Amino acid sequence: MYKIENMRAERVEPVTFSAIEIKESEIEEILRRNIDMLCDDEESMIIVGQQVKNESNGRSDLTAIDNEGNIVLIEIKRDPRDIENRKEAFEFQAVRYAASYATIRDIESLVRKVYGPYIEKYRAEFEQMDLTSYELGLRRINEFLRANDAEKSFNKRQRIILAASDFDEQTLSAVAWLNSNGVDVSCYRLIPYKLDDKTYIRAERILPVATCDQYYVNLMDRSIPGRTKTDRQMTRRVLPRIDAMLEWGIVKEGDIIGAKDRKDEGILQNSGKVKVGEEVLSLQVWLKKVYGWSSVQTYAFAVHKATGKTLSQIREEYMTEQERKESSVEEQEEA
Repeated sequence: MYKIENMRAERVEPVTFSAIEIKESEIEEILRRNIDMLCDDEESMIIVGQQVKNESNGRSDLTAIDNEGNIVLIEIKRDPRDIENRKEAFEFQAVRYAASYATIRDIESLVRKVYGPYIEKYRAEFEQMDLTSYELGLRRINEFLRANDAEKSFNKRQRIILAASDFDEQTLSAVAWLNSNGVDVSCYRLIPYKLDDKTYIRAERILPVATCDQYYVNLMDRSIPGRTKTDRQMTRRVLPRIDAMLEWGIVKEGDIIGAKDRKDEGILQNSGKVKVGEEVLSLQVWLKKVYGWSSVQTYAFAVHKATGKTLSQIREEYMTEQERKESSVEEQEEA
């Protein structure tokens, strides 16, 4: 990272969390309140548990549900030294916790064992005070799964996210092996910087490793044999964002953006943010407030009022049309 001042670049070196006296529990709280640091605009997630104790007296740091209905275990270690000094390997501790969550068969069990106590602990963060923590937990999870069309896939699979300022080679090797054998584990590096008495954290996913295809500009890849128009998928990493959509002219400054299945609306700004009342917010921040989730699939839940389509539908239609035009040009050139 570089600090630019008077057209001069001054390199800002990363530090360690221990060096700036940030405790592991503080990193956990930062992620609990801002789990979108480990997501992106294509993923919805709600935190449902913190420091949940299992039958072996182990405690998982954070527990969440994603938009596919998976239970997500988030395990945090401050610095590589904390990982190396553990009696049990970082990644295998997380696998053991994930295995314990695989035994949860229904939403009621998750709320009774995990989400209800979490709501009780952080009751001031929730509305609907007339409901018990159990009732509120059931309502929120069911609403979340229904909104994401994931009611039938609740906890069919479990995911693991490991977060630390860096990882030792043994951990990365083990995670790469687990991924190659069908276990969904991600490693996120949280890199702290200290600048002008302020702390900055850069979050980057280092595993699973992206393939070369994920960096191609042509999102609607036609080169894969056997792939049909209906089953093509645009890669999350390179999906166009709102700034590109504004540049292409498929949405415009002043357009009204609504929240899917809600009455909430905002006015799209040329910055890609929305003006809601007197506030100008990013789409992600605004939608998090609307739905009360920890992270929201921004483009799937932001609706372009004039067309009635989600931003996800608009950009996919645009990319599909661009692909059709490219195919037509290639066919003419070949002829």
